[in-house]
Amino acid sequence: MAGFVGRRAELRVLRRHLDWVREGKGDQRGRALLLRGRRRVGKSRLVDVFCAEAGVPFVVHQATRGEAPDRERARFLAEVGRLPFPETALLAGVRGVADWDTALRQLAAVLPDDETTVVVLDELPWMLEADPVLEGTLQTVWDRVLSRKPVLLVLIGSDLAMMERLSDYGRPFHQRGVEMVLPPLSPQEVMTMTGLPAAEALDACLITGGLPLICQEWQAGESRTDFLARALEDPTSPLLVSGERMLAAEFPAALQARHVLSVIGTGERTFGNIAARAGSAAQPLAPGSLNPVLRTLRDKRLVAVDVPLSARPGERDRRYRVADPYLRFWLAFLERGIAEVERGRGRLVAEAIERGWASWRGRAVEPLIREALARLLPDGRWPQVREVGGWWPRTNRPEIDLVGADRAPARDIAFVGSIKWHEQEPFDARSHAALARDAAAVPGVTEETALIAVSRTRCTARDLAAVYRPEDLIRAWPPAE
Repeated sequence: MAGFVGRRAELRVLRRHLDWVREGKGDQRGRALLLRGRRRVGKSRLVDVFCAEAGVPFVVHQATRGEAPDRERARFLAEVGRLPFPETALLAGVRGVADWDTALRQLAAVLPDDETTVVVLDELPWMLEADPVLEGTLQTVWDRVLSRKPVLLVLIGSDLAMMERLSDYGRPFHQRGVEMVLPPLSPQEVMTMTGLPAAEALDACLITGGLPLICQEWQAGESRTDFLARALEDPTSPLLVSGERMLAAEFPAALQARHVLSVIGTGERTFGNIAARAGSAAQPLAPGSLNPVLRTLRDKRLVAVDVPLSARPGERDRRYRVADPYLRFWLAFLERGIAEVERGRGRLVAEAIERGWASWRGRAVEPLIREALARLLPDGRWPQVREVGGWWPRTNRPEIDLVGADRAPARDIAFVGSIKWHEQEPFDARSHAALARDAAAVPGVTEETALIAVSRTRCTARDLAAVYRPEDLIRAWPPAE
């Protein structure tokens, strides 16, 4: 199963749902599963492998964005007609139906009462875009007919917000499906897949975002520079084209949202700077125009919002960043380099990445390190820590990379820390002194607040409460299976 490192656990989850149907464990014979995850994370591949190994009849319908509903239904029924059941004769000569109610009931008529089957609707949000009535229709047909069959109905979607809303209270499919989220490959899985040591594997996470299609292109033990040089020789490489395809799917027409995302991806973090860059030279984008765009980007989980963590509420000093590490890398370096790669000059793009790598990585690695510490804590040393963040004032000076607290806003700050993610430079006495000086500015920090360090290489400073290295951080994720 090439390129499928780390997905054995997810396959087992799918098999458990299938066994639940096969063994008739519920008051309904069928089960609906809502599977969501970021684009290019491998949802379709996971389900394809599951279906191939399940040992039961299955049908997979892959939706097409923008497809007319009648054509979508015709393709769906053609796929249902290939199921190996005698009842498919009912569909002979049926080229189309007027609505999804009829199409789904035709599916139910074909499925047997005594044999388990799997039915997959891939990219359900695109089907709902074309025909919003489908959401209510799906609920009605599921309740009345489909749930009485021994069927595992898998509903897949990359629009995370829409997939989450499907099961909200008041929506037709509320409490009718089991939810499953497919995350990107974890840093531990990336380390296994690339054959890199911990520090280099964490750097690889910043480039690939844990997307399996890109990770499987990384040759075992290959250095970052060698991988980039090789990938940028090919204008069709997954590293180069995945970002374009992800954004084309997210923004078929929303040009302003796409532009604002690019502005954030090139490093602008504050509302004012984003508005200035997203507008014209003479006229920044007005708050009334920018706020709904940022809200859309947050709803799509493309942009994350960070607020400073301290004893004082920090909503006014929020900072924006591209949520997906791979997309952050693509927007910063690859988007504007596509034309060069297509001309056979990928070397120039690789050189530009190398020039900006240290500065970009120093900022990009911070969310990953905070997530790692949040997974590792609380522990015996920091039993009270439930939140890990950073702190900054309106002026951004000073900035504290790490704050560990009991909640947000904090009542008790357990530690503040600094990240030094350099190839050679250690966390030394000078770094320690700078951290001790700047920590005093954080609301809630006292003389008893501990100081910690995260270092990619060595730590030569003394009197730190804790030092975390790449090997410590990567243990925050369980080993790949």
